[in-house]
Amino acid sequence: MEHEPVADVPPLVPARMVNEFVYCPRFFHLAWSSGESGENDYTAEGKFEHRVVDREAGTPPAAGSAEGSERSTSVLVSSDRLGVIAKADIIERRGTQVVPVELKRGKARDPDHPVWEPELVQMIVTAMVLRDNGYDVPHCEVRFTESTTRAILEISDERIANIERVLAELRSVAADPLPPSPLIDSPKCPACIMNGACLPDEHQSIRTGTSASARRLIPEESATSPLYVTEPGARIGVKGKHLTIKKGSDKLADLRFLDVSHVAIFGNVQISTQAMRELFFREIPICYFSGNGWFQGIAEGLPGKNVELRRRQAWCEEGERLDIARSMVRGKILNARVLLRRNAKDDVADVVNELKRMSRFATTADSFERLLGVEGGAARLYFSRFSTMLSAEQKPTFDYVKRTRRPPTDPINCLLSYVYGLLVKDCTTTLLAVGFDPYQGVYHRPRFGRPALALDVAEEFRPLLADSTVLTLVNNGEVTDRNFVRRAGAVSLTAEGRRSVLAAYERRLSTEFTHPIFKYNLTYRRAIEVQARLLSAKLSGELDDYVSLVTR
Repeated sequence: MEHEPVADVPPLVPARMVNEFVYCPRFFHLAWSSGESGENDYTAEGKFEHRVVDREAGTPPAAGSAEGSERSTSVLVSSDRLGVIAKADIIERRGTQVVPVELKRGKARDPDHPVWEPELVQMIVTAMVLRDNGYDVPHCEVRFTESTTRAILEISDERIANIERVLAELRSVAADPLPPSPLIDSPKCPACIMNGACLPDEHQSIRTGTSASARRLIPEESATSPLYVTEPGARIGVKGKHLTIKKGSDKLADLRFLDVSHVAIFGNVQISTQAMRELFFREIPICYFSGNGWFQGIAEGLPGKNVELRRRQAWCEEGERLDIARSMVRGKILNARVLLRRNAKDDVADVVNELKRMSRFATTADSFERLLGVEGGAARLYFSRFSTMLSAEQKPTFDYVKRTRRPPTDPINCLLSYVYGLLVKDCTTTLLAVGFDPYQGVYHRPRFGRPALALDVAEEFRPLLADSTVLTLVNNGEVTDRNFVRRAGAVSLTAEGRRSVLAAYERRLSTEFTHPIFKYNLTYRRAIEVQARLLSAKLSGELDDYVSLVTR
């Protein structure tokens, strides 16, 4: 698919976006077209320092007037000529002139260059916008919060010409659906809030085909975690900045919204309109499960801004989809092989070798039908030896013969189905966060109510996350026969059993491992996002291949 320019770039670009463009054109594109964002210690501190000037106060003077407040904060102005809208932290009236003052954390870099180039450009842009509105602006000033000093920035003809050139380049980049290439070995990347979405070193590793150690540019793991609500009859509400969970008059839990990544509701649990609205505002999705763990739906606020990604996802040609699907199935087979080789108590060399051979067949399958056949054959072979990974003490209780789904007919199948539902839930929420439509798959065919792309991404993670969680639960005795209910040939988990499964699954998601290509440590939760972003890069044309995650 050709990269067609986007004709409807909005007429007014925020001045802060000009700052981001000068810092890194790729950063700008990710923030502009994809709505990506992030935060680190520096940006958090900056927001804290800006808390006073982020509130509108004072009455800005009319252009050329000596009347009005001497100091106004959070003043919004725009220029149709420049195509820029800017918010000045502070405008100080000095007679008939006005001086925009920017609040900055820390202290000046040095007397000759008190601020970095991106910050300088943003401030000069703000002054130019004020001038286009008729104001007499002699210069800009910066006030540093740490040193409590000020620096003057002159508005020279050279700086004005540079900004007009930058604005023209910015609009050209904004009109291109494909983001600029990542920077290579740039010192800007380690402290960048966008590195977790940009993946500059990871792109370079895949392009060059090397497994050299990438810098650990990934931001710290999020402090948020899923909120699982499994108590029948519970009600989720909101009080201030907290989610509350009650059953009748009893309070079951009280959590800050800041600590919640998504809400997973199992069975007959109610949630108030107020809680849903606040969750949507904070971009926290709500996942709905049946009482037995079937993933039934998801509710979220407005979809992600990255419409170009969803457009390319929908228009992905069959040959490209088959290439991606082959890599996913190969990853699934190889990861199943590794799990079996590491955990089998019997000799499974014949199966391990056959799975290796079938992974090669997956990479050469010339149709989806043949690929499905390879995947199905590998799955049957793998599950035929699944019981060899169970400890001898647990085999009498957890007798396993073959994979059954609806309904599961034994405890192992019950556990597998339950954890697969959790995995698909996490893949769905991750895909939504990246900007995908989780229902438009590349391998699994779209079907009403089925998150096909989430099932695609889940394939290579099934052995790594779901199957390994089940083995841990059984072999460590974290679930026993009393955690299951048998009825009419079907097996389901008790409430206590579900809590044990959720705890074990979350532990597995938080487990760190060394990435086989990038050579740094990350959690499995983060690995799902990395794979989703690599898939995004493949569909957008940034990468030639989608590389599945295969552990060793």
